[in-house]
Amino acid sequence: MAAPTVSSISPNQGPSSGGNIVTVTGTGFSSTTAVQFGGRAATSFTVLSSTQLTAVPPAGTGAVNVTVTTSQGTSTQTATYTYVAAPAVSGVTPSQGPVSGGTTVTLTGTNLSGATAVFFDAVAATSFTVLAATRIIAVTPAHAAGAAAVTVTTAGGTSNPDDPSAYFYYAPVPSLTDIEPPAGSSAGGAAATLTGTGLLNATAVRFDMVAASFTVVSATQITVVTPAHAAGAAAVTVTTPGGTSNPLGYVYLDAPTLTSVTPDQGPTYAGAVVTLTGTNLIATTGVEFGGVLAAFTVLSPTSVTAVAPAGAAGAVTITVTTPGGVSNGLAYTRIAGPAI
Repeated sequence: MAAPTVSSISPNQGPSSGGNIVTVTGTGFSSTTAVQFGGRAATSFTVLSSTQLTAVPPAGTGAVNVTVTTSQGTSTQTATYTYVAAPAVSGVTPSQGPVSGGTTVTLTGTNLSGATAVFFDAVAATSFTVLAATRIIAVTPAHAAGAAAVTVTTAGGTSNPDDPSAYFYYAPVPSLTDIEPPAGSSAGGAAATLTGTGLLNATAVRFDMVAASFTVVSATQITVVTPAHAAGAAAVTVTTPGGTSNPLGYVYLDAPTLTSVTPDQGPTYAGAVVTLTGTNLIATTGVEFGGVLAAFTVLSPTSVTAVAPAGAAGAVTITVTTPGGVSNGLAYTRIAGPAI
């Protein structure tokens, strides 16, 4: 009988730690007594037929020749098996994105050539491209909110899912429920508080398409400084790695103006009713006589009545306050009654 021959190894590469199963094809395997990988004995082997056997490679490195030994001798053909180092993922950029998936990320690491799979937890990447032994471009699949371990599989095995550098955070879509106050000056510069969910790591707050400066207080709150905007309604949105929120309405108001006060004089005691005429008075929140708040009634965008408070004789300045700002002042003169 002739010595065994080896014609193929499948797969012809595997992890440097060994332990995988390879199929060796050839002839004369019936009385096999040994299978070696680069001179090192296989961990185990099973003869399936005279032309095929399976073997478990030992640990090793680089390219080695596989031989089969029987009572008739040892194979002499070149049958190369290559040990491949295990892949490692050391970075994911960007490291967060929406739960809907679709984010293109760059994976950096080592031994990434020949990758056969990229997973985010147990979910396969939508697609991936191996650019180099140290870089892969992948598109994230949809996934529940939270952290997902990113792994790469090659002939050398699967990268460590517990590596803290190999995580991608799926951010929930932000949601807005309230803005307080809901109106302010068209000149901008007013402070407002947004309340909602999923607001961490916000990258933008916009009033219509105008960006605002902001501070993320928590996952449920952001404080903003309103940008200047024409009078009228604006849609306020928050953008995070999870996407863009639903819009909330914010009303921009021009500052109020006063053009007349009727009558423009009255007694020193309280109770005189005056009519203030001007513009942008519909959202009036306060009327002051010389800094003293007065009771008032809004009649229309151009008219407000106010009850003059008591005060010393002489002129005082009347102003109106709205979310749009404080008006110009008009003079109101208190006249002392006759003495008896």
